[in-house]
Amino acid sequence: MLRKNVNIIKSIKKYLYLFSGFIFMALGIIGIILPLLPTTPLLLLASFCFVRGSKKFEVWFKGTNVYKRHLEGFIKNKVMTLRQKVTLNLFADCMIAIPFILSDNVFIRIVLIFIVGYKYYYFIFKIKTVTEGK
Repeated sequence: MLRKNVNIIKSIKKYLYLFSGFIFMALGIIGIILPLLPTTPLLLLASFCFVRGSKKFEVWFKGTNVYKRHLEGFIKNKVMTLRQKVTLNLFADCMIAIPFILSDNVFIRIVLIFIVGYKYYYFIFKIKTVTEGK
């Protein structure tokens, strides 16, 4: 009985990962068109979900043009285009600005400033910038 329940839970988790993968992939594709949505992190989440959900969908996703164009360089070589870096940082800054503005706690604001500083350090010095065509 317990083994059957464990298998059911694993099956449900796989389907949830696959469903989430398709949602994140759709949002990532929308992010290609709309510069407000960060394409790369959404596609990274989709990739993570597909890896957890099914080997078949992982192979399929890694074979798509969306993956090859927007994620392959980052995953293999830790490189991003300047546009990807700027879009991702602006989106993250907007998300970090919300708790910064809403919080009255000085400690939280200082932590958020350090997070933003480290984020920029990481994107400038740890992730190489390539031109669009490479």
